[in-house]
Amino acid sequence: MKRKIPLIIVLATATAGSLTMAVLSHSASAEQTSPATASSSADSVALAKSTAARVVASRPQVLHAGKYDAFQQQAVASYQSLTYVPYARTYKGVTVQGGDFVVQTDAAGQAIYTSVAQSAAIGELPVTPKLTAAKATRIAKAQLKTVTGVEDATLVVDATGDTARLAWSATVDGTGADGRSRLTVTVDALTGEVLGTTEHITDVTATGQGAIYGDVQFETTGNALQDPQINRLVCQDAANNRTFTSQDNTFGNGDGTDRETGCVDSFFVAQKQNEMLAQWLGRDGQDGQGGSFPLRVGLQDQNAFFDGTQVQVGFNTRGEFLGSADVLGHELGHAIDATTPGGISGGNTSEFVADTFGAATEAFINSPNDKPDFTVGEEVDLLGTGPIRDMRNPQSLGADNCFSGQTERDEVHDAAGPGNHWFFLLSQGTGGNGQGASPTCDNSTITGLGIENAMKIMFNAMLLKNSNSSYPQYRVLTLQAAKTIFAGSCTEFDTVKAAWDAVAVPPQNNEPTCNA
Repeated sequence: MKRKIPLIIVLATATAGSLTMAVLSHSASAEQTSPATASSSADSVALAKSTAARVVASRPQVLHAGKYDAFQQQAVASYQSLTYVPYARTYKGVTVQGGDFVVQTDAAGQAIYTSVAQSAAIGELPVTPKLTAAKATRIAKAQLKTVTGVEDATLVVDATGDTARLAWSATVDGTGADGRSRLTVTVDALTGEVLGTTEHITDVTATGQGAIYGDVQFETTGNALQDPQINRLVCQDAANNRTFTSQDNTFGNGDGTDRETGCVDSFFVAQKQNEMLAQWLGRDGQDGQGGSFPLRVGLQDQNAFFDGTQVQVGFNTRGEFLGSADVLGHELGHAIDATTPGGISGGNTSEFVADTFGAATEAFINSPNDKPDFTVGEEVDLLGTGPIRDMRNPQSLGADNCFSGQTERDEVHDAAGPGNHWFFLLSQGTGGNGQGASPTCDNSTITGLGIENAMKIMFNAMLLKNSNSSYPQYRVLTLQAAKTIFAGSCTEFDTVKAAWDAVAVPPQNNEPTCNA
């Protein structure tokens, strides 16, 4: 059965008002910590967590909380004076899939915004399955052509549709219609109906000498391609998951078909992306917790992918490995997306989200061997035909410049077009800032904010996203991000809005306004 997934969950005016009033009553109470007390990062996080807990305990209507619901705070993220407190939900002790939400607080610890995935309260629902976990796993396995591994099935309440249902969430590894697959299948625990699927494999198509970046320097542990500070950031041979080592701590030979050389490029990019995350976005590692994911070079495919646990790096038509900033940075962008609230972005937005990280990483590195631009894959030349996507003018390579009702049904990389176009306009403007002019869907003219500011807005929107993310939701959340991180100025907010208008993502009911 085709399931109806809400395009966006936004606080209605009355709902948002009731939440704000509840928070203001807390902020006026004697319990509130003074700004002086909240001067340290630790105090600010503690205050945000306390405020969010009080708001959630009051069970405002916006949460659609039923009498059997309970809420669990997740890892908190901060940016400048803003704090993002994510929550998971359970129903009668069972995890609710699509029940997540995020509470955003300001420097004073006051809740200012809430992003909620669930659209209605869960009514009376039995939580004893008729279907066994083993049977649900067999149904999940049937969704693949071949199966190479099975992960544990988990009982959940699936609240992603119009009606909540008890279900098994079963993950299987193997191959599907489009190649390699790590697929989570949601199976009705009463009837065995497949309610939905989530594909985790997202693809694109020391000193060392890389094929792309030439002679580079990076930090290693001992004589191995292992980061001394970022947990799990290693570069390995995909054939045996062996970390590359060198007696003299020198790696690679400049040959793009050599796996160790491919690791030099990939490891260099990953470390530089971590620097970008820390300096521009205040994020600690690709996973936000001081860690990353193993890089494995040598995939025997013209491809690279992130599957939720690792990045596999394959080759181009000439057998050269795909270690460029816009490709490797893109795959690690999926990792960042997966480890921010709501998980991998939905509504066919995940590829555009990852492309923003690829472009930002390339700009941050600013290598003369790979000059910053807004095309994807021009250095690795995946198919022998040049870049595979163009953020400045997506239609030049077959994607749409403008959002439409078709976008959510497009092939996932083609669906990146409107989002990539929005990000280019936001950062570079219609004049292109030396990259070439960019057309708009409404014939407007936009002055860009620069890629660092554009990335700050994008990332802070990601800290507010939930499991029902979509293009319309990203419009709302990027407006909220611009409003809060550039408080006191409407320039950035207005540019975000103009860029979404320029790619035809329409205004949403009760979206934020700027009153600086």
